[in-house]
Amino acid sequence: MATSMTRKMQTRPSLKRRVARASGRRLALRLIKPIPIIGTAAAIGLAGYEIKKKGLRNGLIHIGLDLTPIVGSVKDVIEFFTGDLIPDKDAR
Repeated sequence: MATSMTRKMQTRPSLKRRVARASGRRLALRLIKPIPIIGTAAAIGLAGYEIKKKGLRNGLIHIGLDLTPIVGSVKDVIEFFTGDLIPDKDAR
């Protein structure tokens, strides 16, 4: 009898744990939703700097990739480990 009770308690999470998971999921969704908007605003805000640093063509390519939601995120992760994918213009 005691073993069947402990099995039931082990397979079903407590009410406290279920509430914590539900609130954690809701909080995560609220934090994730505005990220594309924030990322887009940052890319637009830094557009002039990137064009000046990389040149017109390379700067526009860099900004275009950053503005594309999934591609920009992948590009940022790759650049975190490898450095800039699009080189800066030559210092003259």
